[in-house]
Amino acid sequence: MLSRVAESLYWMTRYLERAENTARLINSTTQVLLDLPKGAHFGWDVLIQVVGLDKLVRQLDVRPDEASIMTFLIEDEANPSSILSSIHYARENTRTFREVLPMEIWERINGLYLYARDNARRASRSRSDRYDVLNGVIERRQSIIGLLAGSMSHDIAFQFLKLGRNLERADMTTRIVDVNSAVLLPTDEALAVPAMERLWMSTLNALSAYQMYRRHVGVHVRSQDVVAFLLKDPHFPRTVHHCLNEIEGCLAVLPANAQAMKAARQAWRRLDRMQLDGLAPVVLHEYLDQVQADLGAIHGAVSKQYFYLHQNHGGTAGMEQ
Repeated sequence: MLSRVAESLYWMTRYLERAENTARLINSTTQVLLDLPKGAHFGWDVLIQVVGLDKLVRQLDVRPDEASIMTFLIEDEANPSSILSSIHYARENTRTFREVLPMEIWERINGLYLYARDNARRASRSRSDRYDVLNGVIERRQSIIGLLAGSMSHDIAFQFLKLGRNLERADMTTRIVDVNSAVLLPTDEALAVPAMERLWMSTLNALSAYQMYRRHVGVHVRSQDVVAFLLKDPHFPRTVHHCLNEIEGCLAVLPANAQAMKAARQAWRRLDRMQLDGLAPVVLHEYLDQVQADLGAIHGAVSKQYFYLHQNHGGTAGMEQ
């Protein structure tokens, strides 16, 4: 397979996954704000730090209020990781190798882009419309991935699609979990305990994980149980453990995989060693930062081995967060 095509496939699914998970993150955060009790505090600027875009926000002089942050994350074309930009880059990558994919994929991705373009402003400016518009993005993106899984040969090209999707998914799962570490709860324990339960329930709902958590863990939503489930459960497809398993499976069938496999196994070892009982928010944040660094190392190894001809990123592929 051509390095150019492999890179475009990888980034197409990373961008689509980024758009979906940014939509999930925004919906979750909006719900958290509605549920916060008196005395709790959450700053929108912290959300930007969680998604790793604080440097760009400073460069663009984005104000730290809800309207400005929502515009930046949903529709700002100066932000390469906004929902609209991510879908645009996925669309442009798809345009260059349409012959590799099922015929209907281009139509679905183009339709997703037109939907996002036409509704992004409404989602940015109205809380009442935001949930429905962003759910529309999530549903349309899921239909694309379902079509790929059900109508594309699971060959080398498909492995690069899975590789990009699972790297981005694992990274965004850690960021969605990390939002709760930024919430300052009230000092009154009678208010803080139920508030924390609602926060973690919102996190599970953001990842469509609540029902599976209830089935495999229990009906009580406790912070350490949620964190352990979302990081280490081997079966739920949005956990870091499951994504790393998928990544290793993809790498196993690719040639010359030694460095990328080494990085993946380093991530595995670090995840296995994590002791998650009774973590303070600041320690959890440090753990999640390390997981993100490990995922970045896997990406770096994959990029160096398979996409080295395009490391200047002069085209549509490879606009990293």
